[in-house]
Amino acid sequence: MQKIISTDKAPKAIGPYSQAVEARGMLFISGQVPVDPETGKVVDGGIKEQTLQVMKNIGAILSEAGYSYSDVIKSTCMLSDIANFKAMNEVYGSFYNENPPARAAFAVKDLPLGVLVEIETVAAK
Repeated sequence: MQKIISTDKAPKAIGPYSQAVEARGMLFISGQVPVDPETGKVVDGGIKEQTLQVMKNIGAILSEAGYSYSDVIKSTCMLSDIANFKAMNEVYGSFYNENPPARAAFAVKDLPLGVLVEIETVAAK
């Protein structure tokens, strides 16, 4: 059985997908982009500001589903430019001080809305 997770504290899905799906004790969070859920717009600033908003969006979804950052077991970070990796990693790492999750990070040609970063997340209890 699966449960669809949705919160207005993270950007609404803009296509045929859910913010997250919980199944068999695992939470699969769709790729989050740096959209402020209050304004519906991409946050101003560079990679650090965008990564911070992405992580806040992930946190809101984790919380809605009854999970926390400590439950995250895997992240996939997509960057519009691999040169932004170090700055993204600095912000990302501040959310995982102990026992960080497994992770992949890579550059992609384009991201939705012209953003600099998108991160998808898997958590488990």
